[in-house]
Amino acid sequence: MILYALILFVVLLILGLLFVPIQIYIDTDTARYFFRLKGLLKFSLEPDEKEIIRARMRFLWIDRSFYPLTKPFKTKKDPTKEKKRSAGRRLGFRKIFRVLKSFEVREFIWDLDTGDYITNAKMYPAFAFLNRYRGHFNINFQDRNHLRVDLRNRPIWIIKAIV
Repeated sequence: MILYALILFVVLLILGLLFVPIQIYIDTDTARYFFRLKGLLKFSLEPDEKEIIRARMRFLWIDRSFYPLTKPFKTKKDPTKEKKRSAGRRLGFRKIFRVLKSFEVREFIWDLDTGDYITNAKMYPAFAFLNRYRGHFNINFQDRNHLRVDLRNRPIWIIKAIV
């Protein structure tokens, strides 16, 4: 009886993890960049005074920070041991495109200034056309560059796109 309850618990846990929302958020104005599995994991990149960026990872109640741009301590490799490449299956272009299409774009704001008035003027009609259908696209002539993207998905949708 306990074995059945344990198996049921594991199956329900795996099914629950398939429906956990995934969020990818990028905001260049406020310097917020993170990947989140709602309620479980949050991985964010933050500006730091010591280094350029600091990576911060929260898993349930555990909070860790590290600097991804610093060189880690390396051990000397043994030249007699070489890695063998596995003949694994690669994802094709269509599958990658289907996985990208499975993401829901909640918010997309792009405020761009290239620094060249002529290039800005040439891009203005394209941005005006895109602005009518998706997101918020804006060309400015005031040296403002800003990108905000909020993407949402669920692991079950990603698996469905791959299969």
